[in-house]
Amino acid sequence: MKQQLVDAIWWHVYPLGATGAPIRDAKDAAHRLPRLEAWLDYLIELGCNGILLGPIFESVAHGYDTLDHFRIDARLGDDADFDHFVAACHERGIQVMLDGVFNHVARTHPWVAEGLAGGTDWEGHEELATLHHDDPRVQDAVTDIMLHWLRRGIQGWRLDVAYSVPAEFWRTVLGRVREEFPDVCILGEVIHGDYAEIAEAGTLDSVTQYELWKALWSSISDTNFWELDHALGRHRDIAKRTLPNIFIGNHDVDRIASKVGQDGEIVALALLMSLPGMPSIYYGDEQGFEGVRGEGFAADDAIRPPLPASPVELSELGQWVFEEHKKLIGVRRRNQWLTHADVEVLDKENATISVRSRGENGEEIQTDAWLEPAPGVRIRAGAEVLYEWGS
Repeated sequence: MKQQLVDAIWWHVYPLGATGAPIRDAKDAAHRLPRLEAWLDYLIELGCNGILLGPIFESVAHGYDTLDHFRIDARLGDDADFDHFVAACHERGIQVMLDGVFNHVARTHPWVAEGLAGGTDWEGHEELATLHHDDPRVQDAVTDIMLHWLRRGIQGWRLDVAYSVPAEFWRTVLGRVREEFPDVCILGEVIHGDYAEIAEAGTLDSVTQYELWKALWSSISDTNFWELDHALGRHRDIAKRTLPNIFIGNHDVDRIASKVGQDGEIVALALLMSLPGMPSIYYGDEQGFEGVRGEGFAADDAIRPPLPASPVELSELGQWVFEEHKKLIGVRRRNQWLTHADVEVLDKENATISVRSRGENGEEIQTDAWLEPAPGVRIRAGAEVLYEWGS
């Protein structure tokens, strides 16, 4: 089971936004979570076999300001909605990962009054109170929360801002969790620092690879594959020690199509799907959605939009992007050895790069990407072309 999880390709969804729930205005109770069930067959058609859900627990506004980790947010539904959703996923062979916010809680969370949190605002946000991770009660509570939802059928946890939580806390809590669920997949959000060291110290299975994300879009945007070359050297070292979560989009960053255009997105995705790690696709990127973060309370709205009621209501304008995603994810699924591959850059110039990935048993593919005179990419195994797009 553990290997199935690390080999998964995750469709990353921000449920409050995707289902059209109100984020800041009056909160209405509604059964919105079942709306995502209409997208499960779409997820499979895309080629993914895991769904990574953003926050679904009772919260004040955006989900990362939790009020109750044992309760489904009333804007999304209730326990029955959750159980039905998980059952629908399992019927299709889809793994489920939840987003656990265990670094901080809403300032109005009962834990603040009980002394389990408070005293310190998280990164200057007055509405968020940092948990006291050295308090045994916090360790017990987080362990209980993680076990509760694993017993309800999920297979993994994304740990929000894992880099801000002491490694000893994760070692203690995850050790207890793994006593009952040894195959659980733990993905830690890490933005900066020594990725592999953070993963090893906290016993995390995987960490978000933001360095690679930045280099992929920036190299294409600036026509400077030397930056990607440098990042891939770092990525190679990281991947030898831990499993990187590789991505070109998520709920916290500008849409890749807004960064480099839809053509550039395909180049970025082709490179991504050729590299070691555990890939995730942010919902809508596979349709070429655009969106740029703004300022103030509504800063994230543009990158966390509602989905239509079902995939048939999507605009036809994104269909070609979807089809290229299917092809590239298909290459990845047929070459699962890439999860733990070794990678090296064979050649690079400002507008071109050639990358080779090798498996432990002699498998090998080469990805050639170029930006001029127009973006294009080719993936081949020896003389066999696995994928080709562009000029």
